[in-house]
Amino acid sequence: MMGFPDQAFFDALNTSALAVEQANTLPPLCYTDAAFYEFEKEAVFNHEWLCVGRASWVAKPGDFFSTEIIGEPLLIARNAKNEIKAMSAVCQHRAMLVAEGAGNARAFLCPYHHWTYSLDGELIGAPAMEKTEGFDKKDFCLPTLQVELWQGFIFVNFDPLAPPLAPRLAAIDKVVANYRMDIAEGPRPEPGTRYDWNWKVMFENNNDGYHANKLHMGPLHDFVPSALASFPDDLPDDTAGYYRFNGTTHPDAAFNVTQKTVFPIFPALTEEERNRMLFVNLPPTLSLVINADMILFMILRADSAETHIMDQGVLMAPGAMKDKMYYKRLEMTLNSVSEIVAQDLHVDKQVQVGLRSRYAVRGRYSWQEQAQQSFNHWLVQRYLAAHGQRTATLRSIPITAVA
Repeated sequence: MMGFPDQAFFDALNTSALAVEQANTLPPLCYTDAAFYEFEKEAVFNHEWLCVGRASWVAKPGDFFSTEIIGEPLLIARNAKNEIKAMSAVCQHRAMLVAEGAGNARAFLCPYHHWTYSLDGELIGAPAMEKTEGFDKKDFCLPTLQVELWQGFIFVNFDPLAPPLAPRLAAIDKVVANYRMDIAEGPRPEPGTRYDWNWKVMFENNNDGYHANKLHMGPLHDFVPSALASFPDDLPDDTAGYYRFNGTTHPDAAFNVTQKTVFPIFPALTEEERNRMLFVNLPPTLSLVINADMILFMILRADSAETHIMDQGVLMAPGAMKDKMYYKRLEMTLNSVSEIVAQDLHVDKQVQVGLRSRYAVRGRYSWQEQAQQSFNHWLVQRYLAAHGQRTATLRSIPITAVA
């Protein structure tokens, strides 16, 4: 582990947020250093909206699922009032997890000492605590997080004062409107997979159209040529997400052996939308790959400087899952997608190896990597703001206290 980056390091970060023709990639240290990851948790994850799943995963009162991000075990539940709640999964008695996995419950019973919490996180039962002086159940409720829904996805925020997410996604809402993600359907994903590389390596690969016809050269991807990428030039500075379009060589293109859609097309799509794919990114947790009949979503959950967990699922137009051939079509599609993803995962792993090298440098971008610059712009704002706050705090501490 290196020492914490100095002022010159932060001054140089601005070059990653320049126009794509001028920008440098982020310093390799941002992907490998444990001290920087601890800084990043405060700069990004403690105050940003984090995607944790779909509202359909907690469809009925009592439904819940567990997840974890930056080392924090969380519970997401739908309460008796039909509200989605997010709370710590850590019992406020001896830190046992009060629930794991997913299911339906009337309350959360800690298996260790049977402290019981409501679906809102309130402590409603604590056996044999009547002799404990000054004990009040109201003082030991599960900590709760802010919750917001966007297009059927559940977002949470550790910061109780964080401004709402939706106003900063107005530009994204315009380009995803006709896909009606709020009512799109799909099977519940399998538990997420842990990967041995920094979350930004995965996020950047999800954004990157530059590599498409190089790494993925062949019939499963050649109909989405990198040369047909286009990027918005009017996103507001405070946007919480960004996107790129990628034209296709034929309408209704899809990642399978037929190169065409095999599920019902989202019914409201325009002709223009049926002749391109859409890639949407809401850092630091959600990436979307969207074509005319399917949405692939990836939820990234950082858990160390060089590891993260990713949940991956698919969404289709309402009614698609009622087709008797649905799972056969899905199997065919996922076999093709898996072949593409395997290429990406191999590259991601080797990129992390390269980032640790003494010879890793800050590279330059192609115009086809505009999405990377958008990501950098989003990140650098937060890094510099957090560094300024950190520096101000250190300056306010007396020298004797530091010593």
